[in-house]
Amino acid sequence: MTTSYPSREALRERAAAALTAARARTAGLTDAVSDADLTAQHSPLMSPLVWDLAHIGNQEELWLLRNVAGRASMRPEINPLYDAFEHPRAERPKLPLLGPEEARRYAAEVRGRVFDLLERTPMEGSALLDDGFAFGMIAQHEQQHDETMLITHQLRQGAPVLTAPDPDAPYDPPRAAEVLVPGGPFTMGTSAEPWSLDNERPAHVRDVGPFWIDTVPVTNAGYLAFIADGGYREPRWWAAPGWQQIREHCIEAPLFWHREAGQWLRRRFGVTEPVPEDEPVLHVSWYEADAYARWAGRRLPTEAEWEKAARFDPATGRSARYPWGDADPTPALANLGQRHLRPARAGSYPAGASPLGVRQLIGDVWEWTASDFLPYPGFRAFPYREYSEVFFGPEHKVLRGGSFAVDPVACRGTFRNWDLPVRRQIFSGFRTARDV
Repeated sequence: MTTSYPSREALRERAAAALTAARARTAGLTDAVSDADLTAQHSPLMSPLVWDLAHIGNQEELWLLRNVAGRASMRPEINPLYDAFEHPRAERPKLPLLGPEEARRYAAEVRGRVFDLLERTPMEGSALLDDGFAFGMIAQHEQQHDETMLITHQLRQGAPVLTAPDPDAPYDPPRAAEVLVPGGPFTMGTSAEPWSLDNERPAHVRDVGPFWIDTVPVTNAGYLAFIADGGYREPRWWAAPGWQQIREHCIEAPLFWHREAGQWLRRRFGVTEPVPEDEPVLHVSWYEADAYARWAGRRLPTEAEWEKAARFDPATGRSARYPWGDADPTPALANLGQRHLRPARAGSYPAGASPLGVRQLIGDVWEWTASDFLPYPGFRAFPYREYSEVFFGPEHKVLRGGSFAVDPVACRGTFRNWDLPVRRQIFSGFRTARDV
């Protein structure tokens, strides 16, 4: 399927709306805390929030004002400070970063010039301009950093500063715990989605054998059973590096959980609360997901299996953009866009199910897969190697589906996320599968 827009003006409106929504979210995440919180490093795993704020503006300037418009750098002296590959996160607090107000002014000045550019850009004529790709890429980039900043908020100590209503999604408990996905070929990836990123391309045929997959993500209740059965004390469930990790760091539960007076509690954006048993489990590493699956007599789905379960319609033989079809996400279909600060309970969003009946494949929690992050056949790095290519290999595992922290502009049935298998601070969960 090719996604197209009725006019260049409609495309400009979509780009402007995506950029505006991203900036509003950025403002909400950075205005909610003090300047001291903005400049502090809340975890060596994350940048100071003020670094993300200026980096967002710097990347926007780089790709839209310098690469698309051909203009000179506005502030060449700061460009090395905000190069994510030049300075590891742990070192960024030591850099002479822009202060909070200066970072805001810089990002706002860049955005003003970008909107002037957007009004007269032809939206065609080069790979960066066709279908407004560069503008869509920057909107996605800002939303991805907004998710990163939300992770920093979760790691931050202190009183709550973010609020959102709890999910009130349609709920219909699934009648079956797992769904059979038929074997055979399907189209994986995309060559037609205008704002898809290089690692999602090109579309290609994969032949996947039949398998069973969980109807919904693994819940806290399910994971509590693993803990109660001694899952963290039994080495046979763990890959060797995972067993070493939990022993060295004395890990006995998902990140942000602790046990008090015989009850498991969790800290969520500054609020301590009982672990809700009917929600998908959150903040687990790949090693924890893999160990649970082994304990349950199952396994993690491969990336190809996950995408087939999410996109393939056996009635038509085609792959849709999303589990529910080709329409863009809505609040009735998936938990996206930081509308809530938690996953919806497992069994929510029945209208968002795939044709086979698999639920909550988009939104709520990122789902670990069994697969290493590798290029598709025919992959071509675009517009720069550092977005995907430098991360390919067995060091990184693929996550799919997005979380409640992901904006719809940066989430689709082909979207690929990746991270190190030890990572737990991300909004990660999983579901399991088994062979037929």
